Amino acid sequence: MELRSLADDLEAVSRRYAAHLGIERDDTWFLLKLQEEVGELTQAFLMQSGRARTRGLTPEEIDAGFRAELADVLCQVLLMARHHGVDLEAEVARKWLERLEAPADQG
Repeated sequence: MELRSLADDLEAVSRRYAAHLGIERDDTWFLLKLQEEVGELTQAFLMQSGRARTRGLTPEEIDAGFRAELADVLCQVLLMARHHGVDLEAEVARKWLERLEAPADQG
């Protein structure tokens, strides 16, 4: 799956969501929405790790919630990058993948 293509698809979904709710997706909204999703991921992790109440959910439901929140965080990161014109594939290659070829003491 190519990140740019995925981000384009996510943009269509996010745009419809915002139009339906009358939300202006500006720089602040993208950051705050990402923060909201990270908070939900944190809550799901706490439930999964036994550090928060489970609200009557089964272990399977808790695991599914954790996976869904990871996806939400990824989607919001991709949307924010797209909004700001950041090529995440290039940035990941520059920041992370070039270290595959670097000597171990430079990491």
